[in-house]
Amino acid sequence: MADARERPAAMSCQARFHERWPELRDPHVRALAWLLDAPDLMSVDAPCWDGRIANLGPVADEVAAWLRALEQDPRLNRQLHNHMARQPSARLGRYAEKLLGFYLQQRRQLVAANLQVRNNGATSETLGEFDFLVRRPHIDSGTGLEHWEFATKFYLLEQVPSQLDQSGELPPDAFVGPNLADSLGRKMRKIMQQQLMLSHHPAAAGVLSEPVVSAQALVKGWLFYREPLSSLPAAIGIAADHCRGFWCDAAALRQRYAEQSGPLHFLLLPRLEWLAPARVDIGRTLGMDAVQAELAARLSAEPAPLMLAVCRGPGAGEGSDAFEIERGFIVPGDWEQRAAEQVRHAVIRI
Repeated sequence: MADARERPAAMSCQARFHERWPELRDPHVRALAWLLDAPDLMSVDAPCWDGRIANLGPVADEVAAWLRALEQDPRLNRQLHNHMARQPSARLGRYAEKLLGFYLQQRRQLVAANLQVRNNGATSETLGEFDFLVRRPHIDSGTGLEHWEFATKFYLLEQVPSQLDQSGELPPDAFVGPNLADSLGRKMRKIMQQQLMLSHHPAAAGVLSEPVVSAQALVKGWLFYREPLSSLPAAIGIAADHCRGFWCDAAALRQRYAEQSGPLHFLLLPRLEWLAPARVDIGRTLGMDAVQAELAARLSAEPAPLMLAVCRGPGAGEGSDAFEIERGFIVPGDWEQRAAEQVRHAVIRI
């Protein structure tokens, strides 16, 4: 049997998604389909998570039919758009939460979302929040609620020898957020050690309609690598089939595609379009020279990593649409040095 840590020799997340959902074009429907169907970021079976990783399982035929109806039925599509228009947010995590909440509500599994727990003392400060409380009779016929902490995360691996911890393994803090304010290790420690323990606080009993019988993390997202890796240490707990991309600076981007035989199209993705692989009218895309100019202008104005979709042009029967085949973060010149410094400090603290 092949080592479970080996990178699967299967199609990319982009190719799989385009093949699975060729009829979906509505951005909200595509993002929801990706959330339900994409590989988890964390491995359900990894011992380090002690069974506390939630998994939605394969998309059932009836759910797939419902997603297609969301695309094609004007009434259902309007319901989704009206739901997403209420209290709009520029935060990607909030956008993803609203999509998943809509699905759980429509499937009649949602008991509560973003349910706050407050201290009953004089200050009444917020102690925490249940992202989702759900009941899934087809999964668990018993009484009680499932507590899900839901996260959609994007981390870049800044891999240097100094990042090895004392055991010689690559620490999860080596995966850092594009703005360097977060890391995979820090996020998962917070979820496991704090957020999933919320139901045990005495104040939680005051807001819970039923006992919480399980508390798990549902984590979706993409990881980005400077160089391709064939495997990751099993102890890190990352799913082998996770969605992945690359990261580099603008100069390396041109070099990366210098020997590309066919034409490529590039698209700078707004934050709320980071979930599903892009499918857009080709008129939104840029060629290499144009995207280099756009990257230079944006990085000069704000030196922060930018998400770039690399797309192919339309094939037969695909109209004027361009389809994402790869994605990556284009980082400013000093980002790598700052990322490496942050990781070194994180490893020392651990």
